[in-house]
Amino acid sequence: MPFMRRFIISLIAFLFVAFAFGQQRKKQDYDPEISKYSLGLSAAFQIPGGDLASRFGWNSNLGGYLSFKNKKNFLFSLEGSFLFGNILHESGILNSISTSSGNVIGVDGRFADIRFYERGYTLNASFGKLFPLSPKQGSGFFVKAGPGFLEHKIRIEVIGNTVPALSGEYQKGYDRLTNGFAFQESIGFLYLSNSRLINFFLCAESVQAFTKNRRIFNFDTIEKDNSSRVDMLYGLRAGWIILFYKRKPAEYYYN
Repeated sequence: MPFMRRFIISLIAFLFVAFAFGQQRKKQDYDPEISKYSLGLSAAFQIPGGDLASRFGWNSNLGGYLSFKNKKNFLFSLEGSFLFGNILHESGILNSISTSSGNVIGVDGRFADIRFYERGYTLNASFGKLFPLSPKQGSGFFVKAGPGFLEHKIRIEVIGNTVPALSGEYQKGYDRLTNGFAFQESIGFLYLSNSRLINFFLCAESVQAFTKNRRIFNFDTIEKDNSSRVDMLYGLRAGWIILFYKRKPAEYYYN
């Protein structure tokens, strides 16, 4: 598949650059206890797969996490992100209120300007392992995986609010609100600078979610959608890390 080929090439390329960058880091005494906790902010570019690809195109993603690392470099994280895009592949969701030409007429007698967006979020817990470049360094490669939750829907925006059938609660009959259990995996590189100011990570990630439409009724199909879905996301993520340092014990004590 062309996409998977590009995805693998991109992954190899940015991991190679990250490794080269990490090799430039000066060696110093590394104490895992000094930076056990961290906060992170990140952004990602994601491509949909499975059933999600038939509904949306690529999307952007903004996220954050809280992470804990123990003495053996095992990682435990709580993560969340918002996903958003403006490419809708699923057609015909407004057929029940459209003309034969596919347009919706507003209360002003004109064709309404209707725009569609992708909106959603993910929540997950993950467990993984950091593999430092050397025992004296905090930078290195990592792998993580864990269970979570994925939700997405179609946001419908009517410029000027000229279509009452698409206002307020009525939008729920068209927005395809979908959610369910998910599983996420990632592999990447973590860089921690000697100055403690430049700390970041780069990773490739994938999400597999087993979801269903949660609306009682779809207005366009005039029925409830009970089908099971497998929604997937593949992406590249970059993030900035804020470390919480623990003060080292004093070397000298006085009576």
